[in-house]
Amino acid sequence: MKMIINGKAADASDNKVLNVINPATGEIIDTVPSATADDVNAAVAAAKAAQKIWAKVPVCEKAEIMFKFISLVEENKEDLARTLSDETGKPITEARGEIANIPISFKAFSEKAKHLYGEVVPAGLEAGQDKNLLFTQREPLGVVACIIPFNFPCDLFDQKVAPALLTGNAAIVKPSTDNPLTLCKLTKLMNDAGVTPGAMEIITGRGSVTGSALCGHPDVHLVTLTGSTAVGIETAVTCAKNLTHVALELGGNDAFIVLEDADVDLATDELLWGRMYNTGQVCCASKRFLVHRSRVEEFTKKAIEKISAIKLGMPADEDTRLGCLVSEKAAIEVEAQVHKTVEQGGKILLGGERNGAFYKPTVIGDVPKTADVAIDMEIFGPVVPIIAFDTVEEAIEIANRSIFGLCGCVFSENMKTAFKVANALECGGAVINGASFFRSFEMPFGGYKHSGIGTEGVMSTFDEMTRTKSVVLKNIY
Repeated sequence: MKMIINGKAADASDNKVLNVINPATGEIIDTVPSATADDVNAAVAAAKAAQKIWAKVPVCEKAEIMFKFISLVEENKEDLARTLSDETGKPITEARGEIANIPISFKAFSEKAKHLYGEVVPAGLEAGQDKNLLFTQREPLGVVACIIPFNFPCDLFDQKVAPALLTGNAAIVKPSTDNPLTLCKLTKLMNDAGVTPGAMEIITGRGSVTGSALCGHPDVHLVTLTGSTAVGIETAVTCAKNLTHVALELGGNDAFIVLEDADVDLATDELLWGRMYNTGQVCCASKRFLVHRSRVEEFTKKAIEKISAIKLGMPADEDTRLGCLVSEKAAIEVEAQVHKTVEQGGKILLGGERNGAFYKPTVIGDVPKTADVAIDMEIFGPVVPIIAFDTVEEAIEIANRSIFGLCGCVFSENMKTAFKVANALECGGAVINGASFFRSFEMPFGGYKHSGIGTEGVMSTFDEMTRTKSVVLKNIY
C-alpha cells in the first residue's frame, strides 16, 4: 500500500518498505513505504501550499465533502473492518464497531463547525472604548500533524482529522507502523471525496525517522498526538524548539473503585467492558481495581466467572469476543509486567499464560498497594489486578498516588459518597457506576498530570485547532 502525498500515491524516496503483520497468524498482510526525512519535507511543503487553498473553501462546502467521505466509508465498511481486524488483532465485531463510529463523529464535527461563531465586544463597555467596536473570528493554525496509535486508529483519525479539515487546516496523518493500512485506505477515501490535493496526506514509517521529522518541522503548526507519556514528553520538547502547538493524550492507569455499598454485579459487568475490550489495549481502560476489603471475595469470584465465559479465538471469527494483542512484543511486555506483579506479592487467580501475541485474560489477587501496578505501571492488556482498601479516604489516596490522571471510576449506591470520590480523583474524567472506559465524541477528553495536555472532542477540539483573531473597528461611532 502507498502513502498519499499531494493527493497522489507515493513510495518512499529510497523505495524502502515496512512489512505489516497479522499478529494472530504471523503472516505478512501488505507493505507500506518507510518514509525518509525528504519524504516528510515534500509532504509538509505540499500541505502548506494546499492549506491556503483549502482554507478558502466555505465551511458548508467542507461539510458536504465530509458527508461524501462518510458515503464512501459506508460503501467500503466491510473491507475497512476486515483490514482493521487483520492488522490489529481485534475481533471483527469490534472492528466493525470502530468503522461504524466514523459517520457518528464526522457528522458531529461537521455540525459543530457550522456553528463556530465569533463574539462581539460592543462600544462603551470599557472606559475609553466608546467609539470602537471589536469582534473575534476563528482562523486555522495551518498544517496539523496527526500522530495516531495502534489501538483505536480509526476513532482517533475521526477525532483529529475531522476538526482539522473542517477548520481549514491541512492534515498529515502519521499512523502506527503496526497497523497503518486502514488509515491509508481512509486517507484515500478522503481525497476521493474532494479535499484539496495536499490538504489530506498520510506518511508511513518509523517514528524515530518519520515522526521525529514531522514533529520537528518548522512548517507544522500543531502536533496532535495520542500515545505513551514518554513519547509525548519527547514530542513536546521537539515542538518547543519551533513553538509548535501540541495536544497530547497520553498514558493512564485508571482506578476502578468499588466501595462497600457498591452493586458488585454491575461492577463486574462493567469490568468486562472496561478492561477486556480491545484485549485491554485502551488508554482509559480501568487498570487498577481498588475494592473495599469486605467485598473483595465476592468481586473476585464474580469477576473470574464472567471473564472465564468470554469467547477467546481468532480475530476474524464471528463469535470471538477477545482476540490477540497488536504484536507478540506487546504480549511479552504484558507477561513481564504480570510476573513483576507476582514478585511484588500478587497471586494469579486466573490466566497468566501467553501464546505468541495472545495473552489470556488474567486476574491477580492480593496485590499490595505498594506494587508498581498499583501506582504507575500501566499494563496494556487484559489484566485485572485487585487491591484491597479499608476506607474511602484510603481508596482516594491510592488512586491519586499515580503520576497518571486520565480517567477513573467509582461504584456506590450512595450518590453523595460517589460524588465525593469523583470530585476527589485527580483525573480528566470520572465515571460513577460505570467503567472509566467512556468516551463519547461530544465530550472533552483528556487527562491531568502525565496523562496529557489539552482535550479532544466536539466540545473542545476546535479550540485546539484554531487561532482567535480580534478585529477592531476603531472610531466607527
